[in-house]
Amino acid sequence: MAGGLVALLDDVSVLARAAAASIDDIGAAAGRASLKAAGVVVDDTAVTPQYVHGLNADRELPIIRKIALGSLRNKLLIILPAILLLSQFLPFLLTPILMVGGAYLCYEGAEKIWHRFSGHAESHATVEDALPDEKTIVSGAVRTDFILSAEIMVISLNEVAGEGFWSRAAILAVVAVGITVLVYGVVGVIVKMDDVGLSLSQRAGKRVAAFGRALVKGMPKLLSALTVVGTAAMLWVGGHIILVGTDELGWHGLYDVVHHLEEAAHDATGALGGVVGWLVNTLASALLGLVVGALVVLVMNLTVHRDEAGAGAH
Repeated sequence: MAGGLVALLDDVSVLARAAAASIDDIGAAAGRASLKAAGVVVDDTAVTPQYVHGLNADRELPIIRKIALGSLRNKLLIILPAILLLSQFLPFLLTPILMVGGAYLCYEGAEKIWHRFSGHAESHATVEDALPDEKTIVSGAVRTDFILSAEIMVISLNEVAGEGFWSRAAILAVVAVGITVLVYGVVGVIVKMDDVGLSLSQRAGKRVAAFGRALVKGMPKLLSALTVVGTAAMLWVGGHIILVGTDELGWHGLYDVVHHLEEAAHDATGALGGVVGWLVNTLASALLGLVVGALVVLVMNLTVHRDEAGAGAH
């Protein structure tokens, strides 16, 4: 009896060690997958602050919390099951679906630029615009996050494609939670830094107070800059999704041109080749995103928005 108990405990110990090793493997794989998606994570972090820019301070964190929960629902309840099933049974649909999402990102970015330069935003500046409806803000941010999250998850999926189905599911779930906490934790810190600065500016120490005042003065400029960066990120990420997607679907011409330009810039700039090559690829992707987005904005203005304006007139 005692021997059987010892054998049972040995078996439990072996299983526990195997489970721990499996958890370590999942954690390591999730880390590698997250690193591959790091570029989109940075873009996601840059895009989000624009949704709370200009709001009252007491509304910022509650709205970010709601966006973060929406992002987590996007990843765990919609994107994760969808990409797992598609990769298992209909892998050829992943690229076209991503490209549609990329086109939507391009549209979002181009529409913001259109509103900025057409004076549309200023002509509609009302009290309601000054205090946007919270539900509208959250739903818009969650829609944009959906596309960025989808690319993060697909990039991560490609890194663990050789794993079994359930291992892929566990790894991607870890990636989803970890990246969401990271992105919206950083966003929360960014938007509250002015409050931190205000608190520091009231301290007794001169240097601490001066640093606090510098934060208070600098954060609005930083948030304004992040709004611009976020719009550019929409165009870049959307354009890059479309650029890579066309290559994966067999239309190699556009991708080859950008790749050759990137290689030429890399070879011509020596030690800075990697950075310059990346910048060339990013600029080309952003220009493609702007062209695609502008075309979608034009179509929307000639169809959906015109119909809405006509309905409003009646």
